[in-house]
Amino acid sequence: MSTTLGKNYSFGTLLKFATPTIIMMLISALYSIVDGVFVARFVGADALSAVNIIMPLYSVFWSVAIMFATGGSAIIARKMGEGNDYEAKQDFTLIVLFAILIGVVVLVVGLVFLKPIVTALGATPSLYDYCYEYAFVLLLFSPIIIIKSMFEYLMVTAGKPKLGLALSMFGGAAHLILAYVFIEPMQMGIAGAALATGLGCLIPAFAGVAYFFHKKSLLYFVKPSWNWRVLLESCGNGASEMVVNLSEGVTTLLFNLAMLKYVGESGVAAITIVLYAQWLLVSVYAGYSSGIAPIISYKYGSEDWPQLRKIVRASYVFIIISSVVVLAISYLGAKEMVMVFSDPGTEVYTLALRGMYLFAISFLFVGVNVFASSMFTAFSNGRVSALISFLRTFGFLILGILVLPLFMGVDGVWISIPFAEVATLAFSIFFTIRYAEEYGYCRSIEEEEKKEKSREKKDVALEHVKEKTSSCYL
Repeated sequence: MSTTLGKNYSFGTLLKFATPTIIMMLISALYSIVDGVFVARFVGADALSAVNIIMPLYSVFWSVAIMFATGGSAIIARKMGEGNDYEAKQDFTLIVLFAILIGVVVLVVGLVFLKPIVTALGATPSLYDYCYEYAFVLLLFSPIIIIKSMFEYLMVTAGKPKLGLALSMFGGAAHLILAYVFIEPMQMGIAGAALATGLGCLIPAFAGVAYFFHKKSLLYFVKPSWNWRVLLESCGNGASEMVVNLSEGVTTLLFNLAMLKYVGESGVAAITIVLYAQWLLVSVYAGYSSGIAPIISYKYGSEDWPQLRKIVRASYVFIIISSVVVLAISYLGAKEMVMVFSDPGTEVYTLALRGMYLFAISFLFVGVNVFASSMFTAFSNGRVSALISFLRTFGFLILGILVLPLFMGVDGVWISIPFAEVATLAFSIFFTIRYAEEYGYCRSIEEEEKKEKSREKKDVALEHVKEKTSSCYL
């Protein structure tokens, strides 16, 4: 672990380390998009709408996984940076076991209250059966989905991002093959899509368990020491990422309700297409931020201030450049992205295309907000991280969804996300500047050298005083 995270990073090596996580996120998004295409093309637009209506439930699984994975990763990497390797392994084992327990609780509670949950999520009479089928099958695999999602992050902390990528690709490929077989030849409909999702998660989940039982791994299972403080700190650190996913579930629900109000069920299908595109393009920022978070935690724990400063500055350069590129892709490729799901001339196509053009400006700002939140999680400042995430994915977004459509109609629904990202950007910049000195990422090499020389001078002066004092007594 020390060899991997403790080495000096240039911009090139930093990007190389983060690339597997970026690719893993992109592939995960692509697999989900292709899954959505199968549903839209082989089952119908109503089935695609049902997938989006049930998405808040899926967000609960992701929220649990990412909360423990990112929050726990910050603790584990920091302790390894401090040299407490065995304690880090104990914490790792405890966090994984507790996440599995939470997954089982989600499974049981979800099945018991499934009917009211489906109704509360906004399923209309014509969509109810689709929604119920999809949700029922997904719930059966909820503990597996949670573990698989956690291991994707923790592989990076274990210094094995390429292995995490390989498992993600293998599981995703199985997911796509099964989705096609279940939906088209076997005619299992939307239940087949959910079953393919669950079975596709089994492979990386079981492979991850096998890897972390291997004692020669840098991070592996040991007998855990029960520690509520570690669990609470893990939840606190990962609260921002949990907020992101839970908020996305809530805002997806509100998006669906707004579209049902202003347009109808075709509006739900249209916003599903745009949210798929957002998931794909934002994966670049999310993958990079998650990929380098363990490095930031390690450097902070080992007090390597020059490297920490270099990493943070290089990261913001990457985020800003990639934001411009992603914005260009979203505008230039809007028609092609929408046509994958719906044919030109249909109401769904027209709505989704206009939505893409209005929505796309958000890609210029979202990267900075995502990275800022992830960075503060890496510093174990869950409060600031959660606040940034809460504002961009819930606070300002809810305000936009509720207020803007009153003046702009359907266009107000699309513009609500750019509004939320721009408003949150001010807070991200403020907190980044506010905590720069405290976390050391504004300290230059020259400043550190001056401080070191100052400390040396003080030590010399103190020794000189001690010598004089001793001579006086003699």
